[in-house]
Amino acid sequence: MNTHNTHPLPTLPQLIKATGLALAAAAAILVTTVLPAEHDIDPTGIGKALGLTTLSASGGETTLPPLPASTGETQPGNPTIAAPATPTPAAIVAKSKVPYRSEEMMLTLQPDEGAEIKASMRQGEQFVFTWAAEGGKVNFDMHGERPNAGDEFTSYWKDKQQTDAQGTFVAPFDGTHGWYWRNHGDKPVTVKVKVSGFYEKLYRP
Repeated sequence: MNTHNTHPLPTLPQLIKATGLALAAAAAILVTTVLPAEHDIDPTGIGKALGLTTLSASGGETTLPPLPASTGETQPGNPTIAAPATPTPAAIVAKSKVPYRSEEMMLTLQPDEGAEIKASMRQGEQFVFTWAAEGGKVNFDMHGERPNAGDEFTSYWKDKQQTDAQGTFVAPFDGTHGWYWRNHGDKPVTVKVKVSGFYEKLYRP
């Protein structure tokens, strides 16, 4: 029984041709990629166009930039990330040597009459307050005087034709601090004040 070979072996000229093509391809790869990437040799310029020469300059390794510092310090070439601000104890707690008080006081203003209610306080002490006028509207001036200041005073908050006000007050200096109300109406007006906080006393001059 005769066996026929359907895949004849290549001839010698075919082997030589195939070997030559393989060598040419290997040489092209060597010149265009391997030499530029490994040894920074780029006779054709293709390696530079492909960015391969930068690999040889860095030893063939890509170095990632260091992580930015998280402590608020600046490193060359890196952005600064500020550390979260920590509130100081003074911004959170206000200590006081004066006992806590809470008092109410009222006065009645006849037509075209004015009167005051004040608190004796040290610098930095504070209170919350609210007052309301019944029977009509009043003009008011929240102000303070230093000890032995005579007729000199400092205004903090002035307004006209009001029936109430409230807020928080911090004494800017040692002295007396409070309100002056005046009734410009034709009927009596009663003003009631409530103060809670740290002060020495609440009184009418």
